Amino acid sequence: MEITTRRMRHQRLWAERLPGPADVVGWLGAVQAQEFIPATWGVAQRCEAATAADLAKAFDEGAILRTHVLRPTWHFVRRQDIVWLLALTAPRVNVLNGHMYRSLGLDEEAFLRCNSLLVEALRGGEHLTRKELAAWLDRRGLPGQGLHLVYLLMRAELDAVICSGARKAKQQTYALVAERAPDSRSLPPDAALAELTRRFFVSRAAATLDDYTRWSSLTKAQARAGLEMVAGEVEAVDVEGRTYIVAPGGAAEAPASPRVDLVQGYDECLVSYGASRDVLVSQLPDPPAATNRPTFLHVVLLDGRLIGRWKHTMQRSGLVVDTMFHRTLAGDEIPAMDEAAGRLGAYFGVRVTWR
Repeated sequence: MEITTRRMRHQRLWAERLPGPADVVGWLGAVQAQEFIPATWGVAQRCEAATAADLAKAFDEGAILRTHVLRPTWHFVRRQDIVWLLALTAPRVNVLNGHMYRSLGLDEEAFLRCNSLLVEALRGGEHLTRKELAAWLDRRGLPGQGLHLVYLLMRAELDAVICSGARKAKQQTYALVAERAPDSRSLPPDAALAELTRRFFVSRAAATLDDYTRWSSLTKAQARAGLEMVAGEVEAVDVEGRTYIVAPGGAAEAPASPRVDLVQGYDECLVSYGASRDVLVSQLPDPPAATNRPTFLHVVLLDGRLIGRWKHTMQRSGLVVDTMFHRTLAGDEIPAMDEAAGRLGAYFGVRVTWR
């Protein structure tokens, strides 16, 4: 079984693209999005045709929302899914946040009071920035600075009170979930668990149970229960001593080689997998200086395998992509890199050069 090809196709980086941003986010279940602009690029790569303007429109109109779900970090979720996803995974995120809640002196009374004040501030379609909400809470006696504010707002997201609003002069805002996602579905707990499990394994193609628990923050018992619920839709396959849960679809062909993809550092093709991420780096030459990794956050894939890293800067002349390869590109790999850079430039609507 060729795991790389399965993953890249089911992740929709190689296979038939999906119509729009909400379709992509719904297919993946949730998309890690603490780095907002790179995350929108990751969604666009899986669309039939989408520019930065298209992603901004989908986000500002609320087709996709940004909130804390699954893990203590932001994710994009589809508007229709936000309520059941939070009901299923927020309890686990609250457990993970428990130490910080206690160390900051934040208790249920503080969370309830904050949630009430946020509803008061945002009711009627108001979309306010973090700075504006901080001032509102501070005037009413709740800490509006530092980690206190971070965890008060995160808890309000986990309680399905607030989520992302439309950007205000490119600044992120908050809005009420009840107003932003009035059509969001509620699901019984078992149905929600089955749905999340199904979406993960179908869209990730070949993943382990540990991959799923790491990605979802669910307990092993929950993950096993979810897998039992969808047992007729997936199968377990042993590859080199590791058990993968494999989605249907067969081993479709990879695109013509060489194929280069520029994926952002928190793309779902990376963060969806834990120990089994080693598939990505197998047959990789010795890396360059590891100290460069934080600067070159994003990843260059050659035929689905890690070959280097990249970062980008917007200049007057257009977009400049700086690269750090594990080995020198040669032959047809260079025009393949040109094509990948061109796709990134088309997304931003600017001329792109790489070096």
